[in-house]
Amino acid sequence: MEIERSAKKITDPKVGLTKAEQYCAYQERAQQDVRNKLYDWGLYPSDVEQIIGNLIENNFLNEERFARAYVNGKFNQNSWGRIKIKQGLKFKQVPDKLIQKALKEIDGDEYLNRLTQIIKKKEATMNERDSYKLRYKLQQYAMSRGYESDLIVDVLKAG
Repeated sequence: MEIERSAKKITDPKVGLTKAEQYCAYQERAQQDVRNKLYDWGLYPSDVEQIIGNLIENNFLNEERFARAYVNGKFNQNSWGRIKIKQGLKFKQVPDKLIQKALKEIDGDEYLNRLTQIIKKKEATMNERDSYKLRYKLQQYAMSRGYESDLIVDVLKAG
């Protein structure tokens, strides 16, 4: 038998604001993540929008700063490509203009080097004898990591 936990609902906007400030101070958050969290806590829509406005005003919440942090984190830590990062930001409902601005911060040479490293590392773990199948599998792998197919083809030709 599973025990259901009922999270305490927050009805006081001041308590909600304090909790939201702590939530945003812990790490960068997208507006939509904070909005969803506030609704999960049981706050009313008018209070949620008021709190969001307050967080933005006091610089706890900044979409551009979040987009930059997301791009840097996913590229440097997870080695994601631009396509996958862009999809992640769209999922978090970050405006396209901010997505483009944040993606420009990725250095082109570093991006190509990372793609080359990913392909070489994956190739070392594969034992495919047919060169066409190997190339196809490497291309699919790099595409699943969010890299552009034309860049992948260039790296595979060079390597």
